[in-house]
Amino acid sequence: MGLLILTFFFGAAVGSFVNVLVERSIAGKDWIKGRSKCDHCGKTLAWYDMIPLLSYLFYQGKSRCCHKRLSWRHPLVELLFGTLFVWWLLVGFMFFRLAVTPLLVIQPLFWLITGVVLLIVAVADAYGGVILMPLVKIGVVSVVGYRIILWLFGQYQLVDGGLALLAGLGYAGFLAGLRYLTKGRGMGEGDPYLAFLLGVLVGWPRTLVAALLAFVVGAIVGIILIGLGKKKMGSTIPFGPFMVLGATLALWWGEAIIRFLLG
Repeated sequence: MGLLILTFFFGAAVGSFVNVLVERSIAGKDWIKGRSKCDHCGKTLAWYDMIPLLSYLFYQGKSRCCHKRLSWRHPLVELLFGTLFVWWLLVGFMFFRLAVTPLLVIQPLFWLITGVVLLIVAVADAYGGVILMPLVKIGVVSVVGYRIILWLFGQYQLVDGGLALLAGLGYAGFLAGLRYLTKGRGMGEGDPYLAFLLGVLVGWPRTLVAALLAFVVGAIVGIILIGLGKKKMGSTIPFGPFMVLGATLALWWGEAIIRFLLG
């Protein structure tokens, strides 16, 4: 239990760093130098103001220095990263215990790296409406390299790789077509590239499930935001987080969802 708690807070600390990285990168600031400051009054934060999740809970979601309400996005990202690392420990640790070939070590490392990359991409799109293309490229190279290693160990068929490539191209082409038809209003510039990465990652036919869930969940959230007065008809919301969520659900339950839809 102690190891799980430590792993969770380590992941949450990574999430806290990602918050800083994304916000400063979008704002065009140096994300290495400089101290963290309050979002409202600009006062430099002390170390105890930045303890992942705990500081937010202890100060009841308010700034210690000016008592104004803090964004819920910070603890949410920390929670997501903490959960990712705990999941990786629970699942990946079994691979490490059984590791008798390099493949069984590479597998959990690949999924941890992939999870971190996709979460950062989703957070950046949610914050600033931008897809971080360098991370998407890293993701594509990582997935392709991982599939090649699986193939070399006899754990992956070339035909599956071809289908995954076609799935990625199809998903990307579909979103690119929507972007063209809506003259850039329906999809962001980076969404087709992210779609290609996700299609290659989840493969066929899970890509269909990933795309369907992304659009359905995105539409539901959009309707809720309009109902709450947070958005207006015709306004846009970042689609990247829904794409990542759809792909994640497709990886976990894609086959079950397909069986359910087909009756």
